[in-house]
Amino acid sequence: MIFEQHYLDCLSQASYFIGDESSGRAVVVDPRRDVAPYLETATEHNMTIELVIETHFHADFLSGHLELANQTGAAIAFGDKGETEFESRKLADGERIELGEIVLEIRHTPGHTPESISVVVYEHADDTIPFGVLTGDALFIGDVGRPDLLSSKGVTKEHLAGQLYDSLHNQLMTLPDETRVYPAHGAGSACGKNLSTDTWSTIGAQRKSNYAVAPMTKEEFIGVVTEGQTAPPAYFSYDAGLNRELRELLDEATPPVVMTIEEVLAAQANGAVVLDTRAPDAFAPGHLKNSVNVGMAGRFSEYTGGVITPGTAMVIVADEGQELEAKNRLARIGFDNVIGHLPHIEAVLEEHPQHAHRSSRLDVDGLVNALATVPELQLVDIRQPGETANGIIDGAHLIPLTQLNERLGELDPAKPTAVYCAGGYRSSIAASRMIDAGFGDVSDLLGGYGAWVSAHQPA
Repeated sequence: MIFEQHYLDCLSQASYFIGDESSGRAVVVDPRRDVAPYLETATEHNMTIELVIETHFHADFLSGHLELANQTGAAIAFGDKGETEFESRKLADGERIELGEIVLEIRHTPGHTPESISVVVYEHADDTIPFGVLTGDALFIGDVGRPDLLSSKGVTKEHLAGQLYDSLHNQLMTLPDETRVYPAHGAGSACGKNLSTDTWSTIGAQRKSNYAVAPMTKEEFIGVVTEGQTAPPAYFSYDAGLNRELRELLDEATPPVVMTIEEVLAAQANGAVVLDTRAPDAFAPGHLKNSVNVGMAGRFSEYTGGVITPGTAMVIVADEGQELEAKNRLARIGFDNVIGHLPHIEAVLEEHPQHAHRSSRLDVDGLVNALATVPELQLVDIRQPGETANGIIDGAHLIPLTQLNERLGELDPAKPTAVYCAGGYRSSIAASRMIDAGFGDVSDLLGGYGAWVSAHQPA
């Protein structure tokens, strides 16, 4: 058996290649949209990808099932409650898929979503102990999938949480303790609240350590898993819908076209966003006016999806040679409308200083002074609820970055504003987005809340 986990740190997302050396047949589960790595694995082992299995309609990324099907001729499969615009195979509970010696067993595990499935992997048909189980977003390492993402679609989180309890206890935790657990996400994903940094475990280890499978009643479980969830990025519902639909395929090899400063300014005037993907320290000293800064070193696509509306035309500014990676990482969440990139930004701004802007960044002493001397100062904490529960700066408005776009109306763009996060990366995103939205005076806190706490600890 060829078994590979492909893990994307930037989305905390795991996908899987399973190939049978006896037959040369292979399956990919939960593929990312830029599918070249799976094709390379298939070529390396002289295998044919025959089937793409999706454990559910993902909300946090745009899956690559259509790209893989287009390039390999593979069929696409979902659980039998998954309705799609494109042709797809419906997988029944208990169905077994033989690749040769390897057998895949489908188990319906609704709860994160109604159509969720898990895939049990047997190296040989007569094995009594599975090699592993691909649990999608039903069971994570240290957590379970959140049941609240479909609340706006008429499905209550309590109903899905009840289904998830049954899926865990009747489908997954009945597997032998030795069975390896391979989830679709790890730490940092907004699909759960307590995910481990480990990318795999075993059923036995989860039985001992995962709070969500500890002995409790269904009613207790529903309460535990529905409280304390983070605010999901606004693009989640967009991606969940797009994963059901026919759509344009990604060309992951062609970089965005080069644009001149005049073309970029004209695009801005027509509603395009200039997305500057450099680090905040590079962005702050000089950037094109009204650029939005989301550095590629962090959770680039996820945070972009929190501050830019899907379908918006975008112009990329990037460190030299990074524009194709930026385009492809945006495509992973279905943000395909990259109309070009502006190269050599420092030289462009030197030649056109009238279009340059500097960010205002405050250190802790600067913020203390502003709080004391600026009566109308608007202080905004953009961390997640789990972070703010451990303390905030007095008087701050609590608006998670992932909800900033939809909640900008709660703030007054005419008031001077200071923004902070945990360490300074997210606050640069928020401050630049506010300026792009028409806020006149916005600064962000260098070092974030961590610097504030350090500065205010007793000597």
